[in-house]
Amino acid sequence: MRHFDTKDEVSALDAEATGRFDQRRKAMQLMGLSSLMAAFPLLGAETDSSSSQRTGIRALLFDVFGTVVDWRSSIIREGRLLAQQKNLQVDWGAFVDSWRAGYGPAMNKVRSGELPWTDIDDLHRMILDDLVIEFGLDGLSEAEIDHLNRAWHRLSPWPDTVGGLNRLKSQFIIATLSNGNVSLLTNMAKHAGLPWDAVFSAELAQHYKPDQRAYLKAVDLLNLQPAQVLMVAAHPGDLRAAAQAGLKTAYVYRPLEWGEERIRERNAAGEFDFDADSFLDLARQLGA
Repeated sequence: MRHFDTKDEVSALDAEATGRFDQRRKAMQLMGLSSLMAAFPLLGAETDSSSSQRTGIRALLFDVFGTVVDWRSSIIREGRLLAQQKNLQVDWGAFVDSWRAGYGPAMNKVRSGELPWTDIDDLHRMILDDLVIEFGLDGLSEAEIDHLNRAWHRLSPWPDTVGGLNRLKSQFIIATLSNGNVSLLTNMAKHAGLPWDAVFSAELAQHYKPDQRAYLKAVDLLNLQPAQVLMVAAHPGDLRAAAQAGLKTAYVYRPLEWGEERIRERNAAGEFDFDADSFLDLARQLGA
């Protein structure tokens, strides 16, 4: 270790180091790399300005289907692969839309007590069994139908999803809060590279969203207060229910959830705590 004999020598070295740092800063700015400086602030620079401290948010919960992943394009892709293998002639856009359209009514049967608790995999299969007949897929084997049903485990993320989640993860706990069952969400995360800290599902509360018990169960498992948790979704109804449960809310606009022929209208600004065009935009607004 080097020892210094005088304060003047230390000051001279400090001045020299500062000069070299300024030269590097100018060089990086000229090279278009000034963003790197933000990642390595000067010693003593202000680092407490993130929105996590301004708002008290500790964790983000994410709706998944439509918000995190592009379910429609993903299922159409799976159907077309199956069609190539089995020489099928199917309008896969209509098929997928019909499958998704059965999602809400199937959950309502559970909510009303017409069905006991039934997870999404099983509800998807109930809907699919009817579609197999309607769309002339009755020549498929049981293994092929089961593989198609599990296409919901293999959904692809929106282009901004993984990058945005990683930025948000740097400052917050990030977790799912989906009506999808835990095994589905876990397999999807593995397939799509989704960097969750935890996987929460309505399955844990045995009540589907928008039942407030689904939101509050996740909050309780995080050992947080509702106001410390931000619910992120592309669906206003989901966010309104979360707000009623005391959570903060972030709307993310996903215009192509139902395809280019059915562009979704944007929710009016101002209703929710945050309004973003993407996860990257949300990360920027939250200071991540």
